[in-house]
Amino acid sequence: MEATGRSALYVCCVLLILTEVSSELIHIPSLVHHGIEGKSMLLSVETRYPLEDVEIQGTWSHTRPSGTRTTLVAFTKEATIINMMYRNHLLFKEPNVSLIIRELNHEDEGDYHLNLNIEFNNQTGLVIKEERTVHVTVDVPVSNPVIQKSPSYAVVEDKANATLTCSVERGTRVVFQWLRDNQTLGASNRYHFTQDNSTLFISTVRKEDKGTYHCVASNAVSQGLHSRAVDLNVYYGPYNLEVNSDQGLRTGEVFTINPGELVFFECQADSNPPNSYVWISKSRNATQVIYEGPRLEVRSYKLAQAEEYLCRAFNNVTQKQDETQFTLVVAKYLAGKEKHIQEGSNFPPFAAVVVSSLFIISCMLLFFLKRTCSPKRVLMSIYNRPLSEQKRPHRSGHEDATEDFGIYEFVSVPGKMESAQASCRSLARLESVQDMHTTIYDVIRHVPETPSHSLLE
Repeated sequence: MEATGRSALYVCCVLLILTEVSSELIHIPSLVHHGIEGKSMLLSVETRYPLEDVEIQGTWSHTRPSGTRTTLVAFTKEATIINMMYRNHLLFKEPNVSLIIRELNHEDEGDYHLNLNIEFNNQTGLVIKEERTVHVTVDVPVSNPVIQKSPSYAVVEDKANATLTCSVERGTRVVFQWLRDNQTLGASNRYHFTQDNSTLFISTVRKEDKGTYHCVASNAVSQGLHSRAVDLNVYYGPYNLEVNSDQGLRTGEVFTINPGELVFFECQADSNPPNSYVWISKSRNATQVIYEGPRLEVRSYKLAQAEEYLCRAFNNVTQKQDETQFTLVVAKYLAGKEKHIQEGSNFPPFAAVVVSSLFIISCMLLFFLKRTCSPKRVLMSIYNRPLSEQKRPHRSGHEDATEDFGIYEFVSVPGKMESAQASCRSLARLESVQDMHTTIYDVIRHVPETPSHSLLE
């Protein structure tokens, strides 16, 4: 069974050779190694053939960057010969033919070649050749980077350049990277880098170049190390000049304030160093400097009419200036909560006053009627009227003038009677003009009919 397996392996090897496909009887996990100076490095090799059934013969050789090639180790399955120059520097591991390099230095950099001939014992003349090349670099770990700035003092925008250089005391094949305010910087029309990226040249400095700079250094055996922060101070401005006030009503470039109000205006601009400010009053014929400083105080009762003001900002370092103007008007206006109420309602103020007045008048009338005349009493009086009076035919009181003659007598009822109660009682009987006529007729009707004869006599 074992012999059958070996025969199958030999057949596969022959087929692979005939088809020019790599037999992969050996395998090296990594073909590029980054070593650290002073440390050891293992060039690992994995063998995939039955060692007891083959004869091997091979070498490890080293080609330096200069092109010089040296044989380091020659070996067979039974013996190993190490170059005398490297006996204390190399360690050959059998049977997997791996190689260990002790205490790496820059002389160890280059390409390492493994050449291996594999001959199968039961197949005379069958030899498989394996060749592998491993590239080795030896690096020194990177020390903390340091930035040097030129010039060391603050610079003026649009007038100066700046140079930042990053360096390390130790480290090989160092890669540099630049950050401003933790944002990566790349090449542009004003940002220029040296070939190894160690120097940043800014031409010409602008406002946006102001900030905190770091450089990051790294190589194959060291992670990125950050330098200490270096601030680049840039003098610039003024920019974005504007006048503001917490009081009054602003509409564009016009401020409206209430009569008698004390108002403060703030003039502000983006600038480094801070600006100096001048307030100017403008009239038809001349201008006058009225105050120096960022804050202006205006007393409205001193203003006879609308006035124009100008704020001018000046940077003493950049020698740049900017100015803005506004108009101040004294007039009554709604502010704060009253203003929001007016804006939030579409109901006219005059209509609100009229509605409120009508409501108050209606309430007063109802109260007066309730005090002077009880509705319940009037209704009861109408309801209790005799049926004969309610059904009496309508008469105007002037159909027959003879019936109007008679003796009239006014009788007062004992007891206290208020005018208001009498008026209510009369209203109870006088439902209409018809009731009024009926009442007069009733008075005349009760006069005896005979008096007419007595008057004639």
